[in-house]
Amino acid sequence: MIGTLNTLVDLVEAELGNGLAGEVDVARVARDHGTTEYHLRRMFSALAGMPLSEYVRRRRMTLAAADLVAGAPDLLEVAVRHGYGSTEAFGRAFRAVHGSAPADVRRSGGPLRTQPTLRFRLSVEGSTPMDVTINDMPELSLVGHAAKVPLIYEGVNPHIQAHIASLAPEEHVRLKELNDTDPRGILAVTDSPSPDTPEGSIITYLHGVAVTPSASVPEGLDVLTVPAGSWAVFASSGPHPEALQQLWAATATDWFPSNPWRLRPGPSVLRYLELTETYASCELWLPVER
Repeated sequence: MIGTLNTLVDLVEAELGNGLAGEVDVARVARDHGTTEYHLRRMFSALAGMPLSEYVRRRRMTLAAADLVAGAPDLLEVAVRHGYGSTEAFGRAFRAVHGSAPADVRRSGGPLRTQPTLRFRLSVEGSTPMDVTINDMPELSLVGHAAKVPLIYEGVNPHIQAHIASLAPEEHVRLKELNDTDPRGILAVTDSPSPDTPEGSIITYLHGVAVTPSASVPEGLDVLTVPAGSWAVFASSGPHPEALQQLWAATATDWFPSNPWRLRPGPSVLRYLELTETYASCELWLPVER
């Protein structure tokens, strides 16, 4: 997987270097390396801390800024060279990355926020124990209270905290009574529309429980149906949320490269065994396939 990710980065650089938009055929790269586009994009996001689309955008704007600093006289020419059909669209993308307008950078040389070329390396130090079980699960339904929240890669997500705090204590009791299958207990479910979702994008967070498809679900609850398949269940304990986020990254750097499994489409599920403001013991359930 590490080699595949570096191949992907090299192809992005080749496309950008040829004056193209850097839009690599990720599905073809995945097929050539015996994996899926979904898994490849999820692994890129987990290790890089940003989705592939965001990395391409930052690299494109880094090269565009170099053109402007070098004295490119025509903004439209620079915009077209880097995949934009108008100076307006180019200017919006440029400001989103650098915080400055292209004309200002051409005149004063900055300020700029450059994105270096990524290079993935596998470092196995044994610092993160990987306690994993594989569970084959039938189809199940995740029911509870869903909310649209912005995606945050690091630290506590205050929008999720506010959503949970808005639920009455008796609602937690009602949800627990509905739970009739694994994973047991109250669950934190995150489901994004794409494995390439950039930070700040809106995703679905569901605070709920797992039930069998035949269970009677009360009105007013949101339902997320998950097809039958295998789940990799990783145990995590330590400072919250740092330990869990480190475990997420370790699945990409340590576990997936050395095991015959890859991610399949589906939500990520957290089952909390113990939770305080600063500590958590939990299970991270990830949908996988051979």
